Amino acid sequence: MMASPLYRKIAQQIKQEIEAGNWKEGEAIPTEKHLSEKYDASRVTIRQAVKTLVEEGLLKRIQGSGTYVSEKKIEHNIYELESFTEEMRRLNKQPVNNVMNFQMIDPPMHVKSKLQLGEEEKVFYVRRQRLVDDIPYVLEDTYLPVRLFPDLSFKVMSGSKYDYIEKEQGKKIKESFQEVIPILPDSDIAGALGVQETTPILKIQHYSVFQDDTIFEYSENYFKSDEYKFTLRAKRPN
Repeated sequence: MMASPLYRKIAQQIKQEIEAGNWKEGEAIPTEKHLSEKYDASRVTIRQAVKTLVEEGLLKRIQGSGTYVSEKKIEHNIYELESFTEEMRRLNKQPVNNVMNFQMIDPPMHVKSKLQLGEEEKVFYVRRQRLVDDIPYVLEDTYLPVRLFPDLSFKVMSGSKYDYIEKEQGKKIKESFQEVIPILPDSDIAGALGVQETTPILKIQHYSVFQDDTIFEYSENYFKSDEYKFTLRAKRPN
């Protein structure tokens, strides 16, 4: 039986260090020189071991910065109607909403159709970069009818949209309808998420309704695939 290459053995040892918690999530890994001395191997071998773990997702390279131990992906249940702010708070993380664009516009045709708007109706268009620990996780483009939210403001959208709707406006949110699409980001989206244009991301198009079935928002959200994984539970019929 052929023995495993040295780089694979070293990769396995590094993996054990991560699993044991000796290398913490989000921390930079030791230098090639340090690892070369630690494992008594050439830098070329160390480089190959690290490359293997990057491909497995246990390590991640950040351009211009270095190589880090990957943090666990956020598990997003698409059957739970939960805002980004609510989700992060549940995970004991402090979210930040960076409002990149806030304006009243004539909606594009696909937005007008989704929101079932009248001919002259306007919407608030808001682009928000959703961050945790200064790291962008999601880019959100939201369209909200002006007639439903005439007092919507930049300040409101810097906080939780759903807190504003439910706690300040006293409206009850019933459900949302979502479509998940894998895409390659354009330059603006890639820049806002801090990824390359060649990096696949997930786009979720969804519209949400109140208890009386009034459609109150249409959003297009862009999720980094290295930070999120999407789960659902499927049951066999009786």
